[in-house]
Amino acid sequence: MEIDGVFSGGGVRGLALIGAVSGIEEKGLTFKRVAGTSAGSIIAAFIAAGYKSEDIYQMMDQIDLSAFLDTRKTFILTPITKWFLLYWRLGLYKGVVLERWIASMLAAKGIITFNDLPPNTLRVIASDLSNSRLVVIPDDLPRYGIPIETFPVAKAIRMSCSIPYFFEPVKLKSVNGKNIFVDGGVLSNFPMWLFDKENVKKVRPVLGIKLSHEDQIYQQKNKISNAIDMFGALFETMKDAHDSRYISRKHEKNIIFIPTEGIVSTEFVLTDERKRGLYDLGKKQADQFLRKWCY
Repeated sequence: MEIDGVFSGGGVRGLALIGAVSGIEEKGLTFKRVAGTSAGSIIAAFIAAGYKSEDIYQMMDQIDLSAFLDTRKTFILTPITKWFLLYWRLGLYKGVVLERWIASMLAAKGIITFNDLPPNTLRVIASDLSNSRLVVIPDDLPRYGIPIETFPVAKAIRMSCSIPYFFEPVKLKSVNGKNIFVDGGVLSNFPMWLFDKENVKKVRPVLGIKLSHEDQIYQQKNKISNAIDMFGALFETMKDAHDSRYISRKHEKNIIFIPTEGIVSTEFVLTDERKRGLYDLGKKQADQFLRKWCY
């Protein structure tokens, strides 16, 4: 049976999403349309390209994740010069290696631009800081005077994955000048609203896979005692508030929650055991969920 799938962001914890996909495949379900943010956009893109969960896990397992931490070359790299790079480049790492790797994996399946995918197969979320706007790619590209059919899928994924201050933002020229894009999770980390809208009859079942415990939709209060605490609370509010409200009043029964506490989203140095542990966790949660899912 065909379903639509939505994948949340979560950095390297996205390995758990692959395990969940494995459980979904074993149930005999296939994805017709997919959407995602940040790490979820990577998994969604690979699924749209025709990869199966086993293929995706092997791809992620074979690469050294720390290779994605591509710093800009400088004569002397010290903590101080790193902060200067952060100040001028707006991110510690370029993100170029990540984009090239994604591009090569997609090209192996004949996918380069959105024109190589069936219409509406893939949607990813990015945040346009220049215009204070949530952006759905490829749907919103015409707003910027950018043709959908020529826009690289890997570029869209990199935009969705550009964690603020960690990866350099993506800068695109448009009819309105230069625009700066960062991680879609800043505005919507779990865009289930793309396929599951109020008062709109669903064409097929929509299944969400979210990297958090179900209880986290009712977030505990942030403790704010200084400026650093306030910045952290601000970012968490931006990242989760919109989606949490949506989930709390919509269908939790259609969401696989995967608790991944203890692993930081930017922990790009993971042992093989921890990689496998995340995959197995996602598989376990999906298996438990699908035994009772009524679609």
